[in-house]
Amino acid sequence: KREGRRWYVVLSCDEVPAEPLPETGAVVGVDMGVAAFLTTSDGVQVPNPRHLAASAVQLATAQQTLARCERGSRRRRKVRDRVAALHARVRRQRLDHAHKTALWLVRHHDLIAVEALRISNMTRSASGTLEQPGTNVAQKSGLNRSILDAGWGVFLNVLHAKAESAGRVVVEVDPRNTSRTCPKCGHCTRQNRVTQAEFRCVACGHTAHADVNAASNILRAGLARQAAPAA
Repeated sequence: KREGRRWYVVLSCDEVPAEPLPETGAVVGVDMGVAAFLTTSDGVQVPNPRHLAASAVQLATAQQTLARCERGSRRRRKVRDRVAALHARVRRQRLDHAHKTALWLVRHHDLIAVEALRISNMTRSASGTLEQPGTNVAQKSGLNRSILDAGWGVFLNVLHAKAESAGRVVVEVDPRNTSRTCPKCGHCTRQNRVTQAEFRCVACGHTAHADVNAASNILRAGLARQAAPAA
């Protein structure tokens, strides 16, 4: 395939034998986020590299230059290639981060519980229509950009592939209320989420980091689903 002025060879292989890794006896729940790329039920946080945001100034400058170039000119073609190269670099950085993070999870855990995220629904435009305009459009647009920049979909695809090759298990669970439920007493309410980072149960007083709490609930749901008899 061709990306800008570069050509890449893409190989597809059938019936590749799996290479199971030794069992570790460890299980983990993973909560995807924007402030942190992911948080595990063990309390480990992987920072969000924000690759697109880091290249935003360069991209904006190149795109402004492209808009001023005369159509069909040699300069326009050069600037267009520059814009494409910047986007390609961001994609490669995002993919590299996904591979490294997924490999770390697969090497150290036998079972990995994640949320069954519908990213296309989560990043749907909030602008609405003329008859029913959306609310908090600017805030929602910023959140959408952050979610897409984090590359959750890329990461989850890579995680599933690496887990299958290594003989690990990835369990997807319903993401609803994982951030609002107390793992100690089971009480579920939005008031339990005090701030973006703090969880405090209004029923029993249990406190925890909000993302770690969510990851713990994801792990518990994943273990329950794995233990349930097949239908």
